[in-house]
Amino acid sequence: MTNQWRPTSNIDTLKTRALLIRKIRQFFLERDVLEVDTPAMSHAAVTDIHLHTFCTEFVGQGHIHGIPLYMITSPEFHMKRLLAAGSGAIYQICKSFRNEEVGRYHNPEFMILEWYRPSFDHHALMTEIDSLLHTILGTSTADRMTYQGIFKRILGVCPLEASITDLKRVATTLGVLDIADNEEDRDTLIQLLFNEGVEAKIGRSVPAFVYDFPVSQAASARVCEGDSRVAARFEVYYQGVELANGFYELDNANEQLARFEKDNKRRVDIGRNIQPIDHHLIDAIHFGLSDCAGVALGIDRLIMLALGKTHINEVIAFPIERA
Repeated sequence: MTNQWRPTSNIDTLKTRALLIRKIRQFFLERDVLEVDTPAMSHAAVTDIHLHTFCTEFVGQGHIHGIPLYMITSPEFHMKRLLAAGSGAIYQICKSFRNEEVGRYHNPEFMILEWYRPSFDHHALMTEIDSLLHTILGTSTADRMTYQGIFKRILGVCPLEASITDLKRVATTLGVLDIADNEEDRDTLIQLLFNEGVEAKIGRSVPAFVYDFPVSQAASARVCEGDSRVAARFEVYYQGVELANGFYELDNANEQLARFEKDNKRRVDIGRNIQPIDHHLIDAIHFGLSDCAGVALGIDRLIMLALGKTHINEVIAFPIERA
């Protein structure tokens, strides 16, 4: 008999984890943000080329030949449908699923905290996240910096203007030319350089908010009015960990559909399967999505930081190897 039946996290850690999640719920209760519960499976999937979904099949009554269902990578699409239906401010703590992700900060099944604030832009939401981090981690006021500004300061080139040749030159100095050498997609190169050259150097003593990402990485964020090269997206980093990803949410259904279709075209170009688009979401945005900002935060990573742990397996009971 082996010890593989045991949890990888000790019981005292799991008890503290439960207390921290209770503290998060109290944070939102005090702010009158409604807790919601949405499906873990969907008829549609995300089209983002960097996300990989798990697919299963439903073969119940009326579907003898089976219909595909996709495990959610986040509850975003369902929550936005609630917003369009008039829910007001909402949050959710739930499991999400991403294929091909396992390691120090990744487990294919993970816990996510996602919330949406009508009448907030991304700057107002960053302020609220800062308060949550202070509540859970005891951090001081976070730093804020634009993507363009911190990229230029640390790497010496502008991510919005640099040529592919310039970006590959930086890749050489970072020691990742072997990855970048055959890459001709500019956006992929920018993300590689940011991941390898910037992330580890920010948010060391206090959290760091990086905002106004290149528009090529907009996902569901609005394009900024003052500079159409960037989008109202932000990420949060602390002690080498990417904690959260948020947007001043896009409220134009036609633009959102066009982005999904563009993603699928890129999927074809790189030899990946086209993903089914969530037309329920598109219809909800057409009906009327509240002017709002939203963010997804990794609870397992947050608890790692709160407890000084170095691997995600230390704060979850049964990672994929023991599931």
